[in-house]
Amino acid sequence: MATIFEFEVPTDKFALEKTLTACPEAVIEIERVVADDPDQITPYVWAHADDFAALEDTFDDDPTVEDRILLSEMGDERSYQMTWEGMIDQIVPLLTDHEGTITHATGSADGWSLRVLFPDRAALSEAHDYLQEAGFSLTVGAIYEATDDGHIQHGLTETQRETIVAAFEAGYFTVPRTVTQTELAEQLGLSHQALSERLRRATGELVESTLITGGDKKGE
Repeated sequence: MATIFEFEVPTDKFALEKTLTACPEAVIEIERVVADDPDQITPYVWAHADDFAALEDTFDDDPTVEDRILLSEMGDERSYQMTWEGMIDQIVPLLTDHEGTITHATGSADGWSLRVLFPDRAALSEAHDYLQEAGFSLTVGAIYEATDDGHIQHGLTETQRETIVAAFEAGYFTVPRTVTQTELAEQLGLSHQALSERLRRATGELVESTLITGGDKKGE
């Protein structure tokens, strides 16, 4: 059965350390990843930032960024196709050699949080052994089956579920709202960008699982 591995790594063990250190308010969200080359990956990302001129200048100086293409702009978000190299060489084998698929990843000045889907527990075990042998520094968040309701409910991770429930209980979804997104972010100890990303991702997952697919897929 497909297994999900959630873990956190420092920015210096993955990508964009220079960018995220220089622009601590920025949040980078990986939408999907193409890994055809063992020395680099091509992620499609959403960037959330207050100053995109400064962010893009830092992209140009970041040693892990080989190339970038601006795909779209929407308010305080921009979408890019990027090519990463350098420290990501320890992550690429998870995708190319161990059949892993990055289903979600968020990077900030605090580090990277990744969710990787493996076809089964055996593939995950081999990947974990590889990371340990490579001396890769990571903090394990959770390991669970893709249909484990204890971690995924209506497509949501536990973190997404807790965030959207907290927003509901605080009155963020009432009309009129009784709490602003800035106030809610302060209550949850998150940056405005991080909260915005979590809410957007959680809402998208709920729409997909309940309206598009007609509920959780485990019964299909």
